[in-house]
Amino acid sequence: MSQDLFEAALAARAKAYAPASNFSVGAAIRGQNGKIYAGCNVENASYPEGWCAETSAISHMIMDGEQSLVEVCVIGTGDIFCTPCGGCRQRLTEFGSADVPVHIAKDGGIVDTISLGELLPASFKLEKP
Repeated sequence: MSQDLFEAALAARAKAYAPASNFSVGAAIRGQNGKIYAGCNVENASYPEGWCAETSAISHMIMDGEQSLVEVCVIGTGDIFCTPCGGCRQRLTEFGSADVPVHIAKDGGIVDTISLGELLPASFKLEKP
């Protein structure tokens, strides 16, 4: 089941806009509705005012009307082990529970899976109405 997330993250990474860092990132999230939403990092000259791949994917999910995610996959450039940054860990936590699997991928495929709770223990959560 996570192979489709890997492929979506890989395809998203290919569209990244990273002229400053040359470090492209792709992310794919599966909404509770089963749909996959992908995103890439987008840099700009007013560094660090760009946005992360996970942020882009979450935006696509929200624009589709979904507000819960159940699985995540992130892939960086080349052979670098790339996990979500601190801000994205908090953003993912806003829409997923602590047991959501976060797959970390390299060019050859998924190399590790960590729960969202392991990535961001004792996260800040707002009570939703």
